[in-house]
Amino acid sequence: MSLSPSLRRLTAVAFAGAVGAAGLATLSAGSASAAACSDVEVVFARGSGELPGLGIVGTPFVSALRQDLPGKSVSSYAVNYAADISQTSAGPGATDMSNHVKSVAASCPGTSFVLGGYSQGASVTDIAIGIRTLLGTGGTIPTNLAPRVKAVVVYGNPLRLYGQTINSASSLYGPKAKEFCNTGDPVCANGTNIAAHLAYPTNGTVPQGAQFAAAKIG
Repeated sequence: MSLSPSLRRLTAVAFAGAVGAAGLATLSAGSASAAACSDVEVVFARGSGELPGLGIVGTPFVSALRQDLPGKSVSSYAVNYAADISQTSAGPGATDMSNHVKSVAASCPGTSFVLGGYSQGASVTDIAIGIRTLLGTGGTIPTNLAPRVKAVVVYGNPLRLYGQTINSASSLYGPKAKEFCNTGDPVCANGTNIAAHLAYPTNGTVPQGAQFAAAKIG
């Protein structure tokens, strides 16, 4: 099956981005799972080509959120999915994200969630919260658990290439979603600047996203 021009562009950018992010990704932390239930759990999906773990955006995002929530315990889970360059793993990633939220919600009734993703990981998040995309299908979080998802924060979301945002596509999650898309980012802004797609960890949007999530948690 041939890819659409948009998906071919995503694949090309993902390959270049994976090479460019390699130096940053070596510092990425894996998922941190607490033995006891935490007050807040961040469930984050890394971008295409990144090593397993939270990734170059998710790692500093979790650190920033912990700083913004003094007195609360914050754990994290790195979505377990291939993050493949061919952009075909978002659906299975969404299933893993959804299954993890359901599992933790069942065993930890007092835990709230923050969902997030970067690049293809943003598509993982889109699918998990019930938004139809062109990057596959997967499991979704049951609507009865939506109140426990306090915030959704994504970076470089490919959904924008098709004229949508989480806010416009989901009445359930839109009011508690924050999206960041740098000018010129080929993955979300139809631009040509690959550096713009790699700039989220360093341009101030990670702490902004964490502050947004912290405010939603209260």
